[in-house]
Amino acid sequence: MSVLVTVIDPPDTSGKRRTLVLAEDRVGHYPEFRAFFERTFDLARVGLSQPGYLNVSTGGTYELVFLGRSAEPFPSGIEINAIVSALEPIDEERVDHEIWAILRWVIEGVGPPWTVQDLDATGRLYRVPAAQGPI
Repeated sequence: MSVLVTVIDPPDTSGKRRTLVLAEDRVGHYPEFRAFFERTFDLARVGLSQPGYLNVSTGGTYELVFLGRSAEPFPSGIEINAIVSALEPIDEERVDHEIWAILRWVIEGVGPPWTVQDLDATGRLYRVPAAQGPI
């Protein structure tokens, strides 16, 4: 089963909460990653004014908060929040698989020399459960 990740408009978050599920404070370590986020979320225009949003075909919605750091090109980092029901516990296994799908989506968007096959191989090497396949 292929998991699809799509950029969406800001969702209705009434009755929802945000839960931090991934933080990366060195997006600019490789400039092609910064360029991917700039291009995909039109960051040259919107900057810090709004987060990006993703929908994962297995049901999850995620908010991407782009971080700025003095003397570094924007974005310098990113935080990914799961948007979940305010009263329900988070389904950690599903979120892990959806974050892995988001990482695969990013790698596909960044392109060579980065490959999804290398990401998946690294995940299997480190025994990342989500890298082993769908839930």
